[in-house]
Amino acid sequence: MDDAALDALRVPRELRQRAREILEITDDACHTHLNAEYAQCCRVLVGRLARKRPSPLARGDARIWAAGAIYATGQVNFLFDRSQDPHLNTDQLAERLGVLKTTMANKAALINKTLEIDGSLFDARMLPSELRDEARRQGLIPDLDTRRAA
Repeated sequence: MDDAALDALRVPRELRQRAREILEITDDACHTHLNAEYAQCCRVLVGRLARKRPSPLARGDARIWAAGAIYATGQVNFLFDRSQDPHLNTDQLAERLGVLKTTMANKAALINKTLEIDGSLFDARMLPSELRDEARRQGLIPDLDTRRAA
């Protein structure tokens, strides 16, 4: 991942190498087992975690942070629902990422607690259009429509 991508995510300089390590894992796992949309959502999530003060990303295993990021993203995007595509169950996700399922779930719970809005997580695609537009302008969610058109 190059510096321009990290600039777009507004990752602080002191966390660039750390974020790069985590995002290499999420990108690889998402492109291999999920899709590009999951990879982009994980990038945004890791960018937000990197901007927290103090950032929780500064400590801990990069692979576990990556697994937690994918798990947390999957929770709000129905990854664990067999009727959805893509679909993985938690055992499959943990196995493919090489981490323990409980460790991955615990890290996702920490991420969810760190990034919750008014006490709850939600799928930003379900927000009213004016709130989605503002979230895109602030870089909180990716502008996937523009990317698809390119």
